[in-house]
Amino acid sequence: MAESVVKSFFPSQIASDQEKMSFEYGLKVGRAIQDEWFKASSGTTRFRNNQSAFHRLRLYARGEQSIQKYKDELSINGDLSYLNLDWKPVPIIPKFVDIVVNGISDRAFDIKAYSQDPYGVSKRTAFMESIIRDMQTKELNNFAKEQFGVNLFENDPEKLPDSIEELDIYMQLSYKQGVEIAEEIAINTIFDGNRYDLTKRRCIYDITTLGIGAAKNTFNKSEGIKVEYVDPANLIYSYTESPYFDDIYYVGEIKAVPINELKLQFPELTTADLEDITKQGFQNNSFFDRTISNYDNSDSNTIQLLYFNYKTYMNEVYKVKETATGASKIIARDDQFDPPIEELEAKYGKMSRSLEVLYEGVLVLGTDRLLKWEMAKNMMRPKSDHTKVKMNYSIVAPRMYKGRIESLVGRITGFADMIQLTHLKLQQVLSRMVPDGVYLDADGLSEVDLGNGTSYNPQEALNMYFQTGSVVGRSFTQEGDMNPGKIPIQEINTNNAGGKLQSLISTYNYYLSMIRDVTGLNEARDGSTPDSNALVGVQKMAAANSNTATRHILQSGLFITAEMAEMLSLRISDVLEYAPSKDAFIQKIGGHNVAILSEIQDLHLYDFGIFIDLVPDDEERQMLENNIQVSLAQKNIDIEDAIEIREVRNLKLANQVLKIKRKQKFERDQAAQQSNIQAQAEANMQTQQQAAQLQIQKEQQLIAQKIQLEQTKAELEMARMDKEIEAKKELMQLEFDLNMQLKGVEAEVYKSKEGFKEDRKDDRTKIQATQQSQLIDQRRNMTGPKDFESSGNDIMGGGFGLNSFEPK
Repeated sequence: MAESVVKSFFPSQIASDQEKMSFEYGLKVGRAIQDEWFKASSGTTRFRNNQSAFHRLRLYARGEQSIQKYKDELSINGDLSYLNLDWKPVPIIPKFVDIVVNGISDRAFDIKAYSQDPYGVSKRTAFMESIIRDMQTKELNNFAKEQFGVNLFENDPEKLPDSIEELDIYMQLSYKQGVEIAEEIAINTIFDGNRYDLTKRRCIYDITTLGIGAAKNTFNKSEGIKVEYVDPANLIYSYTESPYFDDIYYVGEIKAVPINELKLQFPELTTADLEDITKQGFQNNSFFDRTISNYDNSDSNTIQLLYFNYKTYMNEVYKVKETATGASKIIARDDQFDPPIEELEAKYGKMSRSLEVLYEGVLVLGTDRLLKWEMAKNMMRPKSDHTKVKMNYSIVAPRMYKGRIESLVGRITGFADMIQLTHLKLQQVLSRMVPDGVYLDADGLSEVDLGNGTSYNPQEALNMYFQTGSVVGRSFTQEGDMNPGKIPIQEINTNNAGGKLQSLISTYNYYLSMIRDVTGLNEARDGSTPDSNALVGVQKMAAANSNTATRHILQSGLFITAEMAEMLSLRISDVLEYAPSKDAFIQKIGGHNVAILSEIQDLHLYDFGIFIDLVPDDEERQMLENNIQVSLAQKNIDIEDAIEIREVRNLKLANQVLKIKRKQKFERDQAAQQSNIQAQAEANMQTQQQAAQLQIQKEQQLIAQKIQLEQTKAELEMARMDKEIEAKKELMQLEFDLNMQLKGVEAEVYKSKEGFKEDRKDDRTKIQATQQSQLIDQRRNMTGPKDFESSGNDIMGGGFGLNSFEPK
C-alpha cells in the first residue's frame, strides 16, 4: 500500500563478487529487507499495513466485513438493547467482484511463439522470398506448366497471395515454423501440468480486490518447472512506481512453514538448529499477523520465513595471455584481478564485462539466522541480452501511483457501508410499522338505538363495519343536543412509515447507482435490470462500455500470463540443455504431437518472442459478425469468405482478412463484369459476324443461285443452241437435202424444161420445118392457107391423168 517511511540500509552494490557470495553479505541484505518491512513506525509496520488493508478488502469482497462500525453508528452510548436487527452485511460487492472476475477469467487466449533468432528469421525470410518469387513469376510458371508440363512453383499455387498486403496476412495466419509450434505446445503443457488456469483466476481476483496480483515460477530437478500463486498480502518488494515492477531489485514473500517442511527444504539443519529456530521464530511471531491467518491460535511448530530474490551485478574478468605459438589463451579470473598497467601492456591483456545476477536467500524472521544465500543456479536471461536477468516473480498493479495501490473494491467500500446502514435503517422502520386500526367511540354507540329491541354494542358495531363498511350513528343525543360522537367508528391511518421506506429505498438505490458509476459496471453488464424498451444494440453497447471500464484488469491478467510464458520459454531452454529429466520432458510434450519431437530437441538453440493472442469476446464477435452480415447483404464477399473469416480467432486479423476479401470480391466482380462486357462485346461481334457471314452466305447463295441459274440458263441456252444447231443442222441438212432435191428437181425440171424446150424447140423446129416445108410446099404448090392448130390435143380429158407423176 503506501510506501513506508522506514529507512533501511542495504550493503553496497559495488562490493566484490567474493564478498557478495558470503553469508555475511546475504545476512545484511536480509536484515535490510526485514527492517524495511517489519520495523515498527508509528506503532505498525509496512508489512502489517499491507496485510491488514488487504485483509479488509478481501472481507468486503466476500461480504464479510466487520459490522462493528455499523453498530457504533446506530448505538446510543454503545447501547443496542432496543435494537433487534439482522447485522449480516448485504453482499453487494461480491456480486460486482464475481461479474468482473468470472467475465475476465472466461476470456480465452492463445499463446503465440515467434522465433526471433537469426536462424528462425532467415527461415521466415527465405519462405517469404519464395512466396514473392512465385507471385512475380506466376504467369510464366503457369505457361510452363501448361505448355511443357513442368512445375516451377516453389509453393502451392492455389494458396499464393495476390498482393503484399495479403502476403502479410498470409504470413501471420498460415506460416508457422515447426519449432514455434513445439514451443507453444511446451508452454501450454507446462501451464496445464501446473493448473495455471486456477492460478490465473486467483491473480485476477486479487487484481480486482486488492489492486495487485502476483505469481512465480521455479525449477528444481525433482519437480521440474513449477508455476505457483503468490499471495500479495505476503509479498515484499523494493520501492517502485512502475505498475509492472520492472525496476525492483529485490522481491520475496513471507511464508509460515511447519518444522517438518523446513527440515525437508534444509536437510543440513540439526535438531539443535531446529529447536533454536523454533524458539526464536515463536518469540518473534508478531512479524506475521496471526489474527488474520489463524484467529489467534499460536502454533509453535510454525516458523515465519522470508524467501527473497536479490538482484545485483557481477564482473566477469578474463586474463588474455599470448602463448608461445602466437595464439591467445583466455583464463578466468575474479573481479579483484587488477595488475599494473605496465604488466598488462607488456605480458598479457585483460577482458571484463558486467552482468546482472540473482541471489536467492531465506531468512528466519526476527533472527540473524540465514538459512540460504547463494547465486541462483538457473537464472532466466533473455537470449537477446545475456547481461540481463529476470526475477522469478511476475507482479502487476495497474493502478499504482507513488507506491500506493488502488483497487476496484477499494473504490466502493464507502458506498457499500452506506448501503449497509440504509439496509439497517430499513429494518428499523419496518420493525416500528403497525397496521391501520379503527377508533371506536363507546359513548357514541350508547346513544344509538337500532329500533328493534337489540342493543348496539361495540362488538356488533365492529362486525357491521368490517363486514359491510357501514356505521350507524346519531347526530343528536337523546336529550336533543348535538352528538360529538355521531360517527362512533373511525379509521386510524399509520402511513407515515411508507414515506420513510420510500426515502430509504431511494437512498439505497442511489448508493447502488454510485457503485455502478464508480466501477463502470452498469446494468447491461450484469443483466440485473434490463430495459425492455431498449434496443438490443444499445444494451450491447452499454455492456461493451462496461467492459472498457475494467479493461485494465484484463490487461493486467494477460501481462502476468505473457510474463510467465516468456519465463517458461527460458526455463524450457534450461531444462532441455541441462536437466537430467530432459528425455522425460520431451516425451511428455511430444506425446501430443510426435512430429515435433525433432524440433523440441533443438528448442534451447532458439530465441522466442512470446505474445498473447486474445480471443474476441461475444461483443467483439458480434461486431465482426455484423460486418460480415453487412458485407454478405451487399454481396461484397461470398459465403466461403465469411466462413474463412469466422475461423480467424484474432479480431484485428479477421477485420484485415475481411477487408482483403472485400477487395478481392470487388476485383473478381469487376473482372467478371469486364469479362461479361468483353464476352457480350465478343458475342455481339460474333453475332454481327455471324449475321454478316449469313448475309454473305445468303448473298453467296444468291450469287451461286444466280450463277447456277445463269449456268443453267447458259446450259439451257447452249442446249437450246445445240439443239438449235442440231435442228439447224438438220434443217440445213434438210434444207440442203431439200435444196439438193430442189436443185435436183430444179435441175431435172430445168433439164426437163430444157429438154422440153429442146424438145419443143425440136418440135417447133420440126413443126416449123414441117410448116416451112408445107409453106414451101404451099408456095411451091400454091395451095390455100393451111391451119396449123391441133385438133383435140390441147385440152385435158378423155383419159388424161396424173398417175404418171406419182412416185415409183
